[in-house]
Amino acid sequence: MSAELLKVSPETPDPGAIRYAAQFILRGELVAIPTDTFYGIAADPFNLKAVGEIYRVKGRPETRALPILVNSIAQAVSLARDVPYNFHKLAAKFWPGPLTLLVEASTLIPLKVTAHTGYVALRWPKSPIVSALIDLAKGPVTGTSANISGLPPCSTAEQLLEQLGDRLPLILDAGETAGTTLASTIVKLEDDKWTVRREGMISEELIRAAIEDEAEE
Repeated sequence: MSAELLKVSPETPDPGAIRYAAQFILRGELVAIPTDTFYGIAADPFNLKAVGEIYRVKGRPETRALPILVNSIAQAVSLARDVPYNFHKLAAKFWPGPLTLLVEASTLIPLKVTAHTGYVALRWPKSPIVSALIDLAKGPVTGTSANISGLPPCSTAEQLLEQLGDRLPLILDAGETAGTTLASTIVKLEDDKWTVRREGMISEELIRAAIEDEAEE
């Protein structure tokens, strides 16, 4: 059975459509959603059955953690432990936007989500759809890319249908996303140390400037 395709505006999404999608997440199901980079798979990260379904649908090894999407810095902080100062500097500068911050995970987050690494990848996308969905789903959602593991990420609902159309119940179609070539930048933070784990839409040079400029003030 093919996924249900629901068209939504990327800037002014219909509240009814977002409420409909949120019901899937609240029931422990998966929803493909557009972000400011690529399409992702949203589910309740605290529902282990839903988390397991993400790994199954993607064919993703369970040794790889799942990123989590938030819609506020406070929500992100609640999911982290001993948040470093650089976290606040980078979040203030680049969130909402294509920056993923890898930090020590709070004990609230299931070990399966962190793949037993002790770290969680957090991002606040610049997306009214994601922000509204998190509000209506009453909490953060997973944000792993909506693709079969090993295949390219999807920037359109058509690409998504081709890869995962028979594995997902619902796709929110907001047209082509901005991440046609680049994903989010991933920065790992440990105390006062930082490392760019993946350079994406935000360059390492911009990350360094944000940290060092503030350090000099």
